[in-house]
Amino acid sequence: MLGLAALFFIIGFVLLLLSRHRQKDLGLTSGRLIYIDTHDWGTVEKSLYDPEHGLTGRPDYLVENDAQIIPVEVKSRRISTAPYDSHIFQLAAYCLLVHRSFNRRPAYGILHYPNRTYAFDYTPELENSLLEVLANMRNLEGRKELMRSHESSTRCSACGFRSICNQRL
Repeated sequence: MLGLAALFFIIGFVLLLLSRHRQKDLGLTSGRLIYIDTHDWGTVEKSLYDPEHGLTGRPDYLVENDAQIIPVEVKSRRISTAPYDSHIFQLAAYCLLVHRSFNRRPAYGILHYPNRTYAFDYTPELENSLLEVLANMRNLEGRKELMRSHESSTRCSACGFRSICNQRL
């Protein structure tokens, strides 16, 4: 009986070490996972939603750490120099959604790439920049013709609208 208890203790300890290693691999800060939206774990029942800004989103993870809820976005591709602005704004949008959904403003969010992890402070300046981007997007919604961004030929070639885009590279 004592040997069986020792075996369960060892198995539990190994599983704990493996979960901490996996948490580190994913760029997660320490804390309790309260939201997971990855293919590995299935889908989450409910998206985060802010009716004031008409914004909906699903961060990959939300980690509750002390009194904060930290959004974590995991990207599958390596980053060569720095994150794209679009990734930073996506993370800022998740910070805004956490603030609206849980009434707790995160101090920062995490962007994790296979080769690097970044923590971005969710400052009032970043929030204001996000709100400006959202307002600009709303102003462009009704237009029939939009100029495409061609800053990256790689992104253009991977775009889902490439087959119907008259501005493709």
